[in-house]
Amino acid sequence: MKKWYKNIYIIILIIFGVWMIFFDTNSFINHNDVNQEQNKLEEEKEYYKKEIIKDKKAIKKLSDKDGLETFAREKYYMKKENEDIYIIEYQDSLKTKDNE
Repeated sequence: MKKWYKNIYIIILIIFGVWMIFFDTNSFINHNDVNQEQNKLEEEKEYYKKEIIKDKKAIKKLSDKDGLETFAREKYYMKKENEDIYIIEYQDSLKTKDNE
């Protein structure tokens, strides 16, 4: 019985396997990198789909006159004539040197 390391077919098979796993253009390592990149891009795709849905809701809300008025009052502190606005700030929402 011949030793396995003296068999030329086994040696060629081992060399071929090592070549395909590490050195070939389509190696296992390259496939792994491409799969990780694909997973990352799929996650980004889902994130952006959710952001698009959220933005569409905001646009729909701002297309209404009442929604636009509410946005202007909350973000830019706009007011109607003969109306006073009081801004209440809590201690934890103020910017101080400690929490900057």
